[in-house]
Amino acid sequence: MPPLLESLYHMFLNALDPRGFATVWQRQTPALQGILLMCLSTLAFSIMHGLVRFVSEALPPFQIAFFRNLFGLAFLMPLLMRSRFTMLRTNRIGLHALRGVVNILAMLMFFTALSISPLAKVTALSFTAPIFMAVLAVLFLGERFQIYRWLAIFAGFAGMLIILRPGLVALDTGALLVTGSASLWAVAMIIIKILSRTESSVTIVAYMGIFLGLFSVIPAWWVWEPFGLATLGWMILIGLFGSIAQMALSQALKETDPTALMPFDFLKLIWTAIIGAWFFSEIPDVFTWIGAAVIFSSGLAIAFRERQKTGSASKQCLENQE
Repeated sequence: MPPLLESLYHMFLNALDPRGFATVWQRQTPALQGILLMCLSTLAFSIMHGLVRFVSEALPPFQIAFFRNLFGLAFLMPLLMRSRFTMLRTNRIGLHALRGVVNILAMLMFFTALSISPLAKVTALSFTAPIFMAVLAVLFLGERFQIYRWLAIFAGFAGMLIILRPGLVALDTGALLVTGSASLWAVAMIIIKILSRTESSVTIVAYMGIFLGLFSVIPAWWVWEPFGLATLGWMILIGLFGSIAQMALSQALKETDPTALMPFDFLKLIWTAIIGAWFFSEIPDVFTWIGAAVIFSSGLAIAFRERQKTGSASKQCLENQE
């Protein structure tokens, strides 16, 4: 049996015994722990996206985004209180707020796209974020022009065209929204890179939760619809799975080099394709798979060539998930 499957098998056998599970987990290498946590993160993100799609049949995406941020902030509060709010000390509150504005616009666009487009297609196009970031890093951060980067960028946009096929099929609103969302996430990642020069990752995450919660109130109020306890329960699950995904991702990044984790990010496309097919009767076409593979490979190439740089593109992209 392959080592990875054998480890998963032993963890499963010990799952009902917390002490046994902890013992098996501690015996694993940091690299394997990071990979397993990354797989968990991609699954949790995919479930959250599926739940957003499901709840959007009853509530507007803006309202769902508000509750996603509200419950995400609720899960963050114990950490803030434990530190007696010392993690909120900063001299760059304006830049944190700007990142919040950009992030909330990206989230609202992404959640709207999830409500009207196939899950797998939305996920595939979201892989363009590192490509947009590579362009912005050259334009605004003064990073050097390197031929491999531009080849990867051109290949990534070619993959996007394979999925969209402009001129051959009608461009749907959802595809345009998720592409715009990916470009805004790239802007947010550039802001994160600037903030990371003086701010800790905990402070950046804390202010993200606070500002996303605040900035999502008005859009939600604008389209507010009444809902029942069952819908509230689904939205709590959205917040729960979002928090699980973020925590698993953060711990994975602590355990393992981001470039070792990034290939497993492609699992999101597998999970969302399964969820879309099983629950929403959405079957991704061959162009979605081919385009996603091209886009993802381009982002992966950029990440591996820049792995020696501080704050690599792959880590920033992974940390900035929905």
